[in-house]
Amino acid sequence: MSIAIGCDEAGFQFKEIIKNLLIEKGLDVEDLGVYSTDPVLYPDIAVAVARSIAEGKHERGILICGTGIGMAIAANKVPGIRAAVCHDSFSTERSRKSNNAQIMTLGARVIGIELAKQLVNLWLGCEFDGGGSEAKVNKISEYENEFYKSCR
Repeated sequence: MSIAIGCDEAGFQFKEIIKNLLIEKGLDVEDLGVYSTDPVLYPDIAVAVARSIAEGKHERGILICGTGIGMAIAANKVPGIRAAVCHDSFSTERSRKSNNAQIMTLGARVIGIELAKQLVNLWLGCEFDGGGSEAKVNKISEYENEFYKSCR
């Protein structure tokens, strides 16, 4: 599995730990920044990770900021992307199984690193179930396509 990972300055320490976890699991990981605790505009990182998935370069992505919320909002601006904040096991599992989210976002100021590692492992092991959720995910894509066509 190929994974893009990125963060802002608040998530830098988390990103480094999660990146090492992914590498230890033998996954193909591309770090799209940041590379220090210097302040950045996190939407640039979120969009870079989301674009890499939308363009097929990576299968999934992990984004980390202070709360995970801003990264999710920014990543979800990229057509075809579904990013979800994952701070507990149920939401993390459902983000994949029910919503087919390709990106998980984590808040380094919200959860501890041990929980973050558990959630990453859980998320990586989950696949989209389809079933009753497939029509809902497809409907989201229909609305997205309709909106982007009308904006062009």
